[in-house]
Amino acid sequence: MVKVTLLYFASLRDAAGASSETLETGAPDLAALYEEARWRHGFALPVERLRVAVDGAFAHWKDAVRDGAEVAFIPPVSGG
Repeated sequence: MVKVTLLYFASLRDAAGASSETLETGAPDLAALYEEARWRHGFALPVERLRVAVDGAFAHWKDAVRDGAEVAFIPPVSGG
């Protein structure tokens, strides 16, 4: 198990009811970590629609989850 801080933005923040949370996880990669959060909060967006960042830098969904990391799930942004 590792301890991570998850950051949520836009619709994910609304669904989670918070902009961040800290949790312990056994997820092997970032995609599995998102699916864990998705199950817990009922996120509608599939992983394919999001970007992921770790400690402020964009990452790949298959990257391992690191203890103490700050992981941001970033949904598509609309605007103009």
